[in-house]
Amino acid sequence: MQSRSRLDDRFKEMGPASRFAPPVRGWIRAIREALGLSSAQLAKRLGVRQPSVVALEQSEAKGTMELATLRRVAEALGCTLVYVLVPNKPLEGVVRERARALACERLAPVEHSMRLEDQAVSVKDSEAQLDELVRTMNPSRLWDDR
Repeated sequence: MQSRSRLDDRFKEMGPASRFAPPVRGWIRAIREALGLSSAQLAKRLGVRQPSVVALEQSEAKGTMELATLRRVAEALGCTLVYVLVPNKPLEGVVRERARALACERLAPVEHSMRLEDQAVSVKDSEAQLDELVRTMNPSRLWDDR
């Protein structure tokens, strides 16, 4: 749980993932052009031929470039490659939602039987049971396939 909270804090500091959306033609080309480097000049820095730089830029823009290659190009441009997976929602919330969904699945048959036997519990008690089950669930078991 602490590791989730620490990661969530780090992701909050980064701001929205949309801040890091690549330019339409890719980061390599955008940075190369911003630096005033020609594709031939970048090719020389990389030790490849100029058509290879064009192919690299296209590969990056399509999302088919290998990380090791992208790292090498970044270094040639005087950049640092930053690789990060940014969750769409806070990790703590994702785990809590998953635990709640599983707890609801587990409690539904019991609640159904109790209603049939005219022994239904109040909404408040039902929520308390649900919260307790969520709190005690083992996070590593939340993702087991059934």
